[in-house]
Amino acid sequence: MILDNLNFLTLAIFAPILILIGILGFVIPPHRSPTSGATPYNLFHIAAGAIGALIVLIGHSATIHWFNTSFGIIDLYQAVASFAGWFPRQHFRWTRVDDALHLLIGLLLVGIGTLAR
Repeated sequence: MILDNLNFLTLAIFAPILILIGILGFVIPPHRSPTSGATPYNLFHIAAGAIGALIVLIGHSATIHWFNTSFGIIDLYQAVASFAGWFPRQHFRWTRVDDALHLLIGLLLVGIGTLAR
């Protein structure tokens, strides 16, 4: 029960942050931002955050676990893709700050999503 709450709490905090990051990507001038700010990247954050928020509102435990784990894997992929030059590097235009955040958040989300089952 406590571990289900950890997954729920994680997504309840993380989803609005994703939306905010996407919006800030449009507001902060690219030369002042430590992160990418590319339009597709911002839209990705807003969409993922909206999906996460919807999942929180539904409150289905297995779906929350799935989202946390899946988004963590996506974050880890983005860290690797940035260094390897894989898709969608040319569209998302990650920075080293993005890479560090993807690695950290990816590991945390995969850990919470899988271990807190």
